[in-house]
Amino acid sequence: MTEALPPSALLMLLASLRDRALAADTLNALAFSIANDPFPLLAYRQALVFAQRGESFELLCVSGLAKPTEDSPYLIWLRRASRWLGTQVTDDHPLWLSREGRTLPDDVADGWSEWWPAGAWCLPVHSKHGERVGMVVYLLDAAPDERLASLLQGLRSTWAYCWSALTGRQHRQRWRPTRKQLLTLTAIAALLLLLPVRQTALAPAEVVSRHAEIISSPIDGVIARMDVRPNQAVETGSLLFELDETTLRSRADVLKKEAAVADAELVAATQRAFDNPQSKNELTLLGARLQERRAELDGVRAQLERTRVTSPRAGVAVYSDPNDWIGKPVVTGERILRVADPALPAMRIELPVADAIALEPGNSVTLYLSAYPLQPLHGTIIETSYEARPNDDGIVAYRLLASVDGTPEHARLGLHGTAKLYGSRVLLGYYLFRRPLAAFRAWTGL
Repeated sequence: MTEALPPSALLMLLASLRDRALAADTLNALAFSIANDPFPLLAYRQALVFAQRGESFELLCVSGLAKPTEDSPYLIWLRRASRWLGTQVTDDHPLWLSREGRTLPDDVADGWSEWWPAGAWCLPVHSKHGERVGMVVYLLDAAPDERLASLLQGLRSTWAYCWSALTGRQHRQRWRPTRKQLLTLTAIAALLLLLPVRQTALAPAEVVSRHAEIISSPIDGVIARMDVRPNQAVETGSLLFELDETTLRSRADVLKKEAAVADAELVAATQRAFDNPQSKNELTLLGARLQERRAELDGVRAQLERTRVTSPRAGVAVYSDPNDWIGKPVVTGERILRVADPALPAMRIELPVADAIALEPGNSVTLYLSAYPLQPLHGTIIETSYEARPNDDGIVAYRLLASVDGTPEHARLGLHGTAKLYGSRVLLGYYLFRRPLAAFRAWTGL
């Protein structure tokens, strides 16, 4: 093809190819120019442009086609063929590979005979540092003219320059430390790992009261009405909530009538006993039945008195929403709300087992509230749980209680935040590698 072009036209074509390469603003645009623009010079069947990715190659462009995006049989075969081509091209010189002149691997030979012509001309693309960054493959029916390789040398240099500039490889500078510098850096790192630091851990926390009394349901029933609102101040004896009395009152009316019937039967039997000696045997049974009905009636009346639950102390009613409880069936002992003393705030901390550190009562705690991030609360640990249990989120955690220093106004009950726990001083190396070492021991069993 080059013989058909006059020298002036050939020079103009080479200059045009260089200008198009320099005008590319992305690597894909450069690959498109490399794959399609040199056709007047080579008259190839197909051109493939690959980018070096470690030991493998990534297909950037196919001449005359868009880049394949699906795993077609041809694309799958190209991945194997490109790795084999990379092993054949060992330097920065173009290499002509003929199907008949080489012993091909079986997985490459089958695809070559089906999709490729007689030969492939491989042009490696190297950066100025000597690193291969890509490879161009032109599929031809015959080997190219030797003079063509020398004519394309300048164009290949332009492609390599543009490739490096677009991928940033041209400006990358490798710093290789000397042996002395490496030893110095290692010694500094070792000394830094021996620095003592304060061991810390982060955990979710909530502001609670140190003196809070849990109010639970005294009997089985259905909540009819909540008489206090959340965070409402209550006094001793204030009505908190009421249970539905319909079932109990109906039961009391039935028992009252049954007791009246049993009483009438006992009176009648007593009167008959004066004339009929056999009626005396029924007096004991009827008297016991009357006492049973009266005992059941007294029990139902006692339950009726317990349907109105009052506060045992002064404080603030702490619970979520009245609508969550009205009409809800409850059982004896089920927690409904808490009556807390807002004057004695504390921090309740849920420390996950994975983040647990050695903590003792008296260690410092700082709570960063979500509502007041610039006004943290400070305190010390009062007590820690011995056993870790799942919390409401299903995370196994230790429960800790910490005091709040002073009387901050923004330490309101129910506020949430993140607590920072301070443990003992440890080496920086232990602080950094504690969790990786724990995971390694759990994985290996050492």
